Amino acid sequence: MDTNGATTSSTAGGGSTSKSSSKKHSRKPVYSRFTQQELPACKPILTPGLVIATFTIIGIIFIPLGLVSLSASEKVVVEIVDRYDESCVPSNYSNDKLKFIQNPSINKSCVRTLTVPKLMKSPVFIYYQLDNYYQNHRRYVKSRSDKQLRSVSDEKSTTDCSPEDKTVDGPIVPCGLVAWSLFNDTYWFSVNSKTIEVNKHDIAWKSDKEHKFGSNVYPKNFQSGGLIGGAKLNSSVPLSKQEDLMVWMRTAALPTFRKLYGKIEQDLQANEKIQVVIQNNYNTYSFSGKKKLVLSTTSWIGGKNDFLGIAYIIVGGLCLFLAVCFILLYVIKPRPLGDPSYLSWNRSPAGHPN
Repeated sequence: MDTNGATTSSTAGGGSTSKSSSKKHSRKPVYSRFTQQELPACKPILTPGLVIATFTIIGIIFIPLGLVSLSASEKVVVEIVDRYDESCVPSNYSNDKLKFIQNPSINKSCVRTLTVPKLMKSPVFIYYQLDNYYQNHRRYVKSRSDKQLRSVSDEKSTTDCSPEDKTVDGPIVPCGLVAWSLFNDTYWFSVNSKTIEVNKHDIAWKSDKEHKFGSNVYPKNFQSGGLIGGAKLNSSVPLSKQEDLMVWMRTAALPTFRKLYGKIEQDLQANEKIQVVIQNNYNTYSFSGKKKLVLSTTSWIGGKNDFLGIAYIIVGGLCLFLAVCFILLYVIKPRPLGDPSYLSWNRSPAGHPN
């Protein structure tokens, strides 16, 4: 009996051990209202009235916003746009523009005359616009080293910069295709033979100057290879002071984009003739790109841009249209809210309620 009792207790002890072991290794999470999704929640019921009211309110708000944005873009902003990539090619190279731009011995200077349509109050912003230029290409965007731009200690961080990563003299700073293709056309302005000064300070984002481009990082081995991509950089000026580079390094999302070149800090009078001497250096001919010089004032909404206003009007108009459609549907063919006869399992095979 003692043996049987010992066996029984042993068995019971083993059973309790296995139970405690199973509890110990259980994957069941500890109960809480959060894990079981039992917290109070807002679950609005989309009644016809709520849906119609929502669409109507959005339409009433968006359409006036769009009209105000369009008005600010059209009336306040004065803009001069001049495409010069074709006009600045000599007639004897009109059929072979690529040969012209790739020949360093040919003078690339070009003079353009711009007429001010109406008073342009300072500051007048100078932009260069490129068309059919895909800065958002995956390999192009990745060909840079943000670590290298920030700190001199990461000078050799050129893993993603190939083929513009290094030369026989060491790593290229700044490396990568984005920096290598830096825009290098230049502009000089004058009115009545008086030179107009172009302010190129504070054209880059403050965050770029303070955090993304190091004050102890200097250009090194830049544009020293056999194939020159674009502008060269002053090796004695740190990257945190090279604002043209900072502007260019903020890659554009669309193939047509503008980048800030500088500012004219004097008023331009209506009907004034502005003489612009352009150094046409940048090669856009190899990919059928276009180059434009843009002079523009700004308003509270920024530069001339109709997209925002048009987008507001389209969205607002679409919402009002849907609101009217839902009103007509609700009036012509009403149905009780939550009618169970419309559930699929309450319908006959023919598709009609039982």
